[in-house]
Amino acid sequence: AVVSTQSTGDTATISIQRGDLIVMATDGLFDNMFQKQIVERLQQIDRNAPTYEGLKLVADKLAADARNLAMDEEYMSPFAVKAQHYGINFRGGKLDDITVLLASVVDCWQDEKT
Repeated sequence: AVVSTQSTGDTATISIQRGDLIVMATDGLFDNMFQKQIVERLQQIDRNAPTYEGLKLVADKLAADARNLAMDEEYMSPFAVKAQHYGINFRGGKLDDITVLLASVVDCWQDEKT
């Protein structure tokens, strides 16, 4: 069995600004959807006035898209492309758990004067 611990995880520090969208997802999303496909879905979110409902709707759509692609045996998924790059004859999506969380960076104090 493979055991992952907090100490084996990757960490990074990035700068963020108001209007940024943060995508947190399992590899079930990234193994089945290319970045361009994900970004196209994210375009449905109003970055100037994101709502919980809007973020949830797009997260649900991304998960559904990834699930549908994972079951397509003819689709050249990101996973299949990488497998073929390493000489492994693989075609189709990759069935896996799929979890998608979206967050939007907002300025909570924009109306307050300091």
